[in-house]
Amino acid sequence: MKTRITELFGIEHPIIQGGMHWVGFAELAAAVSNAGGLGTITGLTQKSPADLANEIAKCRELTNKPFAVNLTFLPTVNAPDYPGYIDAIVKGGVKIVETAGRSPQEYMPALKDAGIKVIHKCTSVRHSLKAQSIGCDAVSVDGFECGGHPGEDDIPNMILLPRAAEELEIPFVASGGMADGRSLVSAMALGAEGMNMGTRFIATKEAPVHENVKQAIVAASELDTRLVMRPLRNTERVLNNAAVERIVEKEKALGDKLTFADIIDEVAGVYPRIMQNGEMDLGAWSCGMVAGLIHDIPSCEDLIERIMKQAEGIIRERLQSML
Repeated sequence: MKTRITELFGIEHPIIQGGMHWVGFAELAAAVSNAGGLGTITGLTQKSPADLANEIAKCRELTNKPFAVNLTFLPTVNAPDYPGYIDAIVKGGVKIVETAGRSPQEYMPALKDAGIKVIHKCTSVRHSLKAQSIGCDAVSVDGFECGGHPGEDDIPNMILLPRAAEELEIPFVASGGMADGRSLVSAMALGAEGMNMGTRFIATKEAPVHENVKQAIVAASELDTRLVMRPLRNTERVLNNAAVERIVEKEKALGDKLTFADIIDEVAGVYPRIMQNGEMDLGAWSCGMVAGLIHDIPSCEDLIERIMKQAEGIIRERLQSML
């Protein structure tokens, strides 16, 4: 399948594995890239630029296909060493960066001077247009269904994607609710040039997370995610568990008096213990509504092959037969 995204990134299939904290390690990124998609190492999961350089080198040993590094720009007082991380990306020969969080404008010259293609994650058309205006090569448009941070506009992909298609000149992929060939075809019908999957790739054989995490996704339905931190205007979609229930109760009780300090135990520093140790009720962790469409734990190769086969079948058979 040839789209503007496959051409831009030099990949076989228009499927991207998004950056995910404590999930996007070299093993998963390489597996996705080897299967013809675009795998992504999560930059800030690595504690230092030197650690990221090592992870990039490890990924190079596992694949000779293109892969990306995710770099999330956080609104924080003590910012990570972004120039150091970018230097590790450049020296590692990585030619694709997925940016997220706040605008990457400050760092665009360094990325573009190194010949790096930049795809920025956006939850609105206005942010997508801003990304286009500062020189991003593509955007990942995240609908309200997505795991993690869906923004504050609450616009689902059935509306957000065609709106993006109306406004953007650069190519974009759909993110949020993406799981299979149906997702890919529907996203492309709405104007996208491919899709970005997060939650679906956690439930794969190569995802370097505890089996409890994978089984929790398989067991979940589309009704099992919750939105937390909305009063703080830092909304996050997470899989429901005991810690999330505690957050929701605190939010109800404190209302507009809620502060981050009130929920810090459930949201700060919990990812390593959840993702690596499988302590499922310890804290909140990002998960999309798409969990309701995830029923197995295939290899990345089998998953991507299945997606492309299903997509082709829908296009050639089901849709063609309706004309």
